[in-house]
Amino acid sequence: MQTGGERSCLQNYRLRELLSIYFTMMAVVVVMLLASFQGASPRGDPFPFRVPLDPLGTLELSWNVSYSQQEVCFQLLVKELHFGIVFGMSDRGELENADLAILWSDGHKSYFGDAWSDAQGHIRLDSKQDYQLLEAHRDPEGFYLTFKRPFSTCDPNDYLIEDGTVHLIYGVLERPVTSLLAVNLSLVNRGLQRVQLLKPNITNPELPRDVQTLEVLAPNVSVPGQETTYWCYITELPENMPKNHIVMYESVITPGNEALVHHMEVFQCAPQFDSIPHYSGPCDSKMKPQRLNYCRHVLAAWALGAKAFYYPEEAGLAIGGPDSSKYLRLEVHYHNPLQLKGRFDSSGIRLFYTPTLRKYDGGIMELGLVYTPVMAIPPHEDHFELTGYCIEKCTATQVGFWTF
Repeated sequence: MQTGGERSCLQNYRLRELLSIYFTMMAVVVVMLLASFQGASPRGDPFPFRVPLDPLGTLELSWNVSYSQQEVCFQLLVKELHFGIVFGMSDRGELENADLAILWSDGHKSYFGDAWSDAQGHIRLDSKQDYQLLEAHRDPEGFYLTFKRPFSTCDPNDYLIEDGTVHLIYGVLERPVTSLLAVNLSLVNRGLQRVQLLKPNITNPELPRDVQTLEVLAPNVSVPGQETTYWCYITELPENMPKNHIVMYESVITPGNEALVHHMEVFQCAPQFDSIPHYSGPCDSKMKPQRLNYCRHVLAAWALGAKAFYYPEEAGLAIGGPDSSKYLRLEVHYHNPLQLKGRFDSSGIRLFYTPTLRKYDGGIMELGLVYTPVMAIPPHEDHFELTGYCIEKCTATQVGFWTF
């Protein structure tokens, strides 16, 4: 969301060249021939949310949300454009039975259109063009494609954009496309990214003047050349740190590793231990000290696509003080599906804290942390229920709490 209120996506674009329009597929379908545009950007970052789509970071999606217009504005950065790109959404993250925006080229001209795919992966242009092209241009970074779409289109072939996780899909067209009917998405280089497209419509509070920062960063980790790695690193708070309140935190991602770092957490260790062995290595290693298992009190958590997190003005998360452990554990999940080698990373989380304590101590409640087959929904079930319980020790000390 843009600061200062809701805005319509990227208004006031000026066309340099006319778009050519043609008709196809036994129905009147508007398809826009890409030309060069020049746009007047609104103040601030017009696309505050962004994620890499592919493991190499050659495709990047940025977006903005307008609740007043009920639409999402997308910007795709394609660093190495061949003969087109397919972008869309589907219920299960597949390119089949998907709602698509497609850019394609026959080797001479380039086209953009709203499309959908059938169960066999064949593309059909939609008779109702709900993806609206706003801008297309090249610059030294790559090719930028900007378009928008309403949350709901009342089109049975379109995906309903709503709260929760959205499966974003992409495909790369590496050869000239003479006809969309000839494209089989089952055969293209493809991928999936999961994000929360609709972000909360809230205004972030101002940080206090006496705010300080603490960076909890991985120590130049040599990322293993395997698909999944959880890396653990132990560090310490400043010596004799009194009680402070964390009021905000944000991610710090090593440039170039945006597609590699999937999520991160900072934990505080249990205060009953006078010392925690320093460790930097895989979390599942047999060499990991057992005491790291007692570092489970969550201070901060970040996942791909998330922005900075702010506590409300009346609350902060306690850190430091005589009843608090000085030891912190950073856990970084590296998602490396291409099993790239020779990558080094110093990503982590930056904590913003203040010695001016706020009225309330905040806290983080985690539910469903036990990863077992019991948590999995069995096949062919039309109803499945999981029940959690707060133990007596917890309810005896908590009179009430507010969630934010």
